[in-house]
Amino acid sequence: MSVSGVQSSSTDRGGQLKIYLANPRSFCAGVVRAIDVVRRAIQVYGRPVYVRHAIVHNQLVVDELTAAGAIFVEELSEVPAGSLVVFSAHGVSPAVRAEARQRGLLVLDATCPLVAKVHLEVARYARDGYHVILVGHREHVEVQGTFGEAPATISVVDSVEGVARLEVPDGPVAYVTQTTLSVDDTAEVVAALKQRWPGIREPAKADICYATQNRQDAVKRLAARCRVIVVVSSRASSNGNRLAEVAWARGCRSNLVEMADEIRDDSLDGDVGITAAASTPEELVQACVRRIQWLVPGTAVQELSGKSEEHFFPLPESLLAAARGLGLDVGSGNARAAARASGNQ
Repeated sequence: MSVSGVQSSSTDRGGQLKIYLANPRSFCAGVVRAIDVVRRAIQVYGRPVYVRHAIVHNQLVVDELTAAGAIFVEELSEVPAGSLVVFSAHGVSPAVRAEARQRGLLVLDATCPLVAKVHLEVARYARDGYHVILVGHREHVEVQGTFGEAPATISVVDSVEGVARLEVPDGPVAYVTQTTLSVDDTAEVVAALKQRWPGIREPAKADICYATQNRQDAVKRLAARCRVIVVVSSRASSNGNRLAEVAWARGCRSNLVEMADEIRDDSLDGDVGITAAASTPEELVQACVRRIQWLVPGTAVQELSGKSEEHFFPLPESLLAAARGLGLDVGSGNARAAARASGNQ
């Protein structure tokens, strides 16, 4: 990722640009926990450790864990019977859990606790006789897992126009949302749901996670200063794509990049804001900083203030118990989350 040793660009704008770094950005507590589950599982159980789906949506993370001994699969049929499998941060359906039991797999669940909360809400609403409307993107792995909690009594919608087309049976209606949506867009969809079903049951606490909302708020602060906002994110990341949309909606040119070398000189025509999806390592952000400073020598960098994130999600007790049984110290959770998310590693 380093651009050191490469001859500088011939641009003559040296010192005219400034880079503003969003806070918070990069890893959230749920992502750090999920990655730690895989790393500690390899430490405790040995290689290989199978992981269903990318543990988080970032190729650098997947590549590093693969090198450490993880094998990523999309279907449990690819996992040898009796092996250890980790469920990704996005969550899985009850059908996937049942398949794992039937095949005698040892399971470690790295589902983000905030995603698990939505699963529990859907199961409870379905049990109480509600038809559930899930606001989210049908093709996203998180939504697929949530949908699986009550496939016979759940509808998926992702727009105000979609709300108008929904057909649901008579009876009580409730809604939940994907955790990584745009806060502003989701508010419009929810308003449409409430207009069509005035008595619709809503979650006691918003389903869009704190990290998603905090990063979107940080982009709005960037947009007040910058003409260009770089979002460092996998293109498969829902929360990363939403960050780019928030920047665009605020009148900025939003560039979503996976790697620093995707940043081009001709895109740097004003001060630049940089943020990162909750599944993006901070090292990729710093690589983007170095890339811009190479393209425009003398560019200064300023960290913006933002909301502090001190959330802590412990590792699964079964993993901790197995480690204790072997006399290994794997820690208790992801105390590093706040530092990684803010970039202060």
